[in-house]
Amino acid sequence: MPAEQNLNIVPFISVENMMDLVLSTGTETFLKELAAYVEEDFSRWELFDKVARIPAHSRDGVIELMPASDGKLYAFKYVNGHPKNTKSGRQTVTAFGVLSDVESGYPLLLSEMTILTALRTAATSAVAAKHLAPKSARTMALIGNGAQSEFQALAFRSLLGIENLRLYDIDPTATDRCRRNLAYLGLNITACRTAEEAVEGADIITTATADKRNATILTDNMIGPGVHINAVGGDSPGKTELHRDILTRSSIFVEYPPQTRIEGEIQQLPPDYPVTELWQVITGQTTGRNDDRQITLFDSVGFATEDFSALRYVYDKLRGSTCYEKLDLVADPDEPRDLYGMLLRRQAAAQKSAETVLA
Repeated sequence: MPAEQNLNIVPFISVENMMDLVLSTGTETFLKELAAYVEEDFSRWELFDKVARIPAHSRDGVIELMPASDGKLYAFKYVNGHPKNTKSGRQTVTAFGVLSDVESGYPLLLSEMTILTALRTAATSAVAAKHLAPKSARTMALIGNGAQSEFQALAFRSLLGIENLRLYDIDPTATDRCRRNLAYLGLNITACRTAEEAVEGADIITTATADKRNATILTDNMIGPGVHINAVGGDSPGKTELHRDILTRSSIFVEYPPQTRIEGEIQQLPPDYPVTELWQVITGQTTGRNDDRQITLFDSVGFATEDFSALRYVYDKLRGSTCYEKLDLVADPDEPRDLYGMLLRRQAAAQKSAETVLA
């Protein structure tokens, strides 16, 4: 963490800073280290103040705030989800976040989180699969080859040893881009013509689509025994990817049930339908995968503790780093109660400067 002498200065990580931080660390190393923070915070689940994200829905998308605190640190993320944005050359998801010190209330870090959200989502998916997927899993189907796809592939390769990747998207150019971007990894990548073709022989099936509607990306007949489903696609009320019959055949694992029941695949099920919270599996309070024929489903919607983990990791990562800028964000008057006096002193300094120029 950077040591700042001035209380008004808050480290700011721009998009360029974040890219430099990830690349200097190594993307796969970054994902592994981030996953460790995510898993650690899931193991501390009961310490967190938790609340479902606070959404503002519109016809075209949603804007959300996602807060969480462990009593020592507080974090929140601002994030949107607008699937139509790609038509105008914009990102579907953009985000930024803040990490603060609970004792003083002062912000410790302001960071871009568009790239960081993609990384933390992939890291969380891999953490869940570590506990739920077949141990012998080496083949993953990736349905939906948008902005999240490469990060998912990297996380599953680095944390689970995935060797074979089967890609499908309704837009073949997205699949081509994903395949090109991942070509250097040495993965055995197959571009598929249909979702049905993509899931053939897959041990893990990841769905990562953005369309804001009830869709059937996977039908029941496509899912054989023993697979792990990683349902990642951008979630909101009225937006699903899986046929309901898949849910009733699966053991379902979620992050935070009050949020997932509103936004996740399980919004298709009765509000009291039994699900297991991921933190209970990570802490050993319950089991994840029980046998080779069990279908496990991680109904991922993204939860604020994961953003907390990401910001906490990045803040720690800044120690000794230059991948940040100094942002004059917090008012720091000589006398804490004399905030108005800062304005007067600023005015006097501006007048003096103007007089000097005129002279």
